[in-house]
Amino acid sequence: MNALLEKYKALTEREQKLVLISAVMIAIALFYFAVWSPLNTALDKQKQLLDNQQSLLVWVKDSGARAQQLRRSTGSKRAFSGSLPQAVNRTTAQHDIAISRMQPQGDELQVWVDQAPFNAVLDWLKAMENMGVVILQADIAEADAPGYIKIRRLQLGKA
Repeated sequence: MNALLEKYKALTEREQKLVLISAVMIAIALFYFAVWSPLNTALDKQKQLLDNQQSLLVWVKDSGARAQQLRRSTGSKRAFSGSLPQAVNRTTAQHDIAISRMQPQGDELQVWVDQAPFNAVLDWLKAMENMGVVILQADIAEADAPGYIKIRRLQLGKA
């Protein structure tokens, strides 16, 4: 360090000013590129993520309100009469869904599906609700293939 200080003192006054100005400029550039710019970029990304999450929240709230309204308006559907396992077998065959396991429990039925197209499952569940079958609980997960889901446990009952 002393060697650098001696070399600096050996420079002319004009060269010393040039070295000081250069050092200040380098310090400013290092601060900008090492600290300010990455923080600013991260802040912009987080603001964008927040905006996306807020718009998703608004969509979910609107969809939830519409679902509640639809559920109230379709509350006067007829009650299901018949065998739940037969109805499930018939409707899953119509929607091309392969059931991996089905377990009756009194007036309720639990169903497991290893992999099925998401849209086909939605159509199947809508058909079951139109028949008067009530979805009591659902545990659904994403499958390995895009557009497919796993039904870990679906509990159906009579209305």
